[in-house]
Amino acid sequence: MHIHFTLLLPKRCTCVKPPATVPVEKLTEEPYASILCYPKPSNPELQNRIEELRNHAVSAVEFSGKAAAFNVPVLGKGYVGVVAIAHINGQRVALKIRRVDADRTDLLHEAQMLAKANSADVGPKLIGGSKNFLLTQLIDGELLPAWLELHKDAVQVREVLGKLLENCFRLDAIGLDHGELSKAPKHAIVDVRQKPWIVDFETASDTRKPANVTSICHFLFNSAGTVARNIAKTLGERDKAAIIRALKIYKNARTHGNFERVLQACFS
Repeated sequence: MHIHFTLLLPKRCTCVKPPATVPVEKLTEEPYASILCYPKPSNPELQNRIEELRNHAVSAVEFSGKAAAFNVPVLGKGYVGVVAIAHINGQRVALKIRRVDADRTDLLHEAQMLAKANSADVGPKLIGGSKNFLLTQLIDGELLPAWLELHKDAVQVREVLGKLLENCFRLDAIGLDHGELSKAPKHAIVDVRQKPWIVDFETASDTRKPANVTSICHFLFNSAGTVARNIAKTLGERDKAAIIRALKIYKNARTHGNFERVLQACFS
């Protein structure tokens, strides 16, 4: 609430609007135009982006999810982009929209990194990429921290985390470093079939030394965060020294045998 002289200004409504599916031709209307060109649209940029969506065969954009942009529900919002749902030939896919003020000029690098991850059967399937948009398989699930809050069965948690580590090993094996797995609360999703997925490859690299297994293990078992504490409550306290020893051996030689030793240290 702001007071200017004797004028009492009303509070702005922060109510999130109900989910909506908007045809591409209606994206010129607010507040959807501002989301498509987040945080501030211009008419030339807006028209270019609508044409870019049409080139991807997008017929409509669905605004729903637990995050919000301009009081409109979306799947997510970060420093690089806003994530919504695109409709392509009757299929719902994840749509990442590059922010106008993002610190990168396009989403092509992320598309290339995801394509490489897909070659190792990791990550949501890449559907299309261009300057301002990344379209991928839509994963219906919960972020790992939320999933761990809801699932306390030790056998199930061990199985999901083991599969997550296997994804990381496959990335290591092809020389692709995700880059964000040491702080992974937003980069791992568990779907409704209890399958873990690694997402968001915007800072991934195939030129630096991969450290996916090492990073995710520190996050899951050796950090002081909520995720590690919840895992310890469900699985029991881990032998952190044994995990560190196994990771050092693995780091020197990223073989499958050494990876199996890491799994044994984490889950025995």
